[in-house]
Amino acid sequence: MKQQFLEYEADQHHLKLISRGEWTLNFILLIEKELRKIPCDKKIVWDVSGVSEFDSAGILLFIEYFERFKKETSLEVMGYSDKQKEMYRLLRTSTQEIEVPRKRSTLERLGRNTFETYTDIKEFITFIGHLFYAIFHTFTNPKNIRFKEMVYHIHQSGFNAIIIIGLTSFLVGMVISYQGSVQLAKFGADIFIVDTVAISITRELGPMITAIVIAGRSGSAYTAEIGAMKITEEIAAMRTMGFDPYAFLVLPRVFALMIALPLLIFFADIVGIAGGMFAANMQLGISPALFIDRVYEVLEVKHYLLGMMKGPVFAFLIASIGCFRGFQVSHNTESIGLHTTQSVVNSIFLVIAFDAVFSVIFTELGL
Repeated sequence: MKQQFLEYEADQHHLKLISRGEWTLNFILLIEKELRKIPCDKKIVWDVSGVSEFDSAGILLFIEYFERFKKETSLEVMGYSDKQKEMYRLLRTSTQEIEVPRKRSTLERLGRNTFETYTDIKEFITFIGHLFYAIFHTFTNPKNIRFKEMVYHIHQSGFNAIIIIGLTSFLVGMVISYQGSVQLAKFGADIFIVDTVAISITRELGPMITAIVIAGRSGSAYTAEIGAMKITEEIAAMRTMGFDPYAFLVLPRVFALMIALPLLIFFADIVGIAGGMFAANMQLGISPALFIDRVYEVLEVKHYLLGMMKGPVFAFLIASIGCFRGFQVSHNTESIGLHTTQSVVNSIFLVIAFDAVFSVIFTELGL
């Protein structure tokens, strides 16, 4: 006997649509065939109390024709159970997520972006709170410090970055020397190019350029690594087994970068001054011996120390943002790219912002 899934009764004012049977994948084509025959010239009262079983395919078909009837006439649904209502809400939310977004007004976009920024800041503060708790817990139990992983990340973030840091610093030193020498030569103050190169490299440019390169290189790697672990459910498995992801994934990376970045800044200072010395010799004829003698005269230890003080702060910002964005990755590969980009942009912005803060503080203190 052929099963009937739909009946409808029409009167002068409305049409009563009664659903029956199993609205499942096995019968979905038959149900849709009957739904196509429903006229939409009157108000529809849709009674689903006679449905004995629903699955996701049946609910999706219901959603499709619910929207269609709603556009063409007035619609009232009755007789649905709590289970059907919950499944409807779940699948309705899922289908809305993949709809093409409508064009939003400028004010709406501004409000949405402001709210997203506020949410990001709040989540980052929460992340920092978890991180500091993990640091406190680790230092109260020193045996939990993962030295092997720290050494590995120091090698990855520090030693493997020496070439790019050296090349970048050398070129920056050359550019400062070349550009400065053109202006100083007009006033016969050629020797002061040494002061410009040595102080600007050690105090400002060495730490900042090194931090920016590391943000693009290591910070993005942290985001991609943790994001991949999030997608493959490794972090969820780690929590299930009782391991703290902050202690196992975040702290070794943060500690490693806080150790590696000051060492890279020291290396960048030397190479940057060497680049300035090379350019000064080519452009102004200042010999390396004279250049080095002048460096000894003008470069005070405080300039070097003020630059080195920025290293651990920049490292903490880069590593924490990289890990934070990694934990935000959702379960698709596109999300890794988006959050990796956000990680680099946020890290570079905060490095420059904190460098400006340091400059203001040091100037106000007369340093």
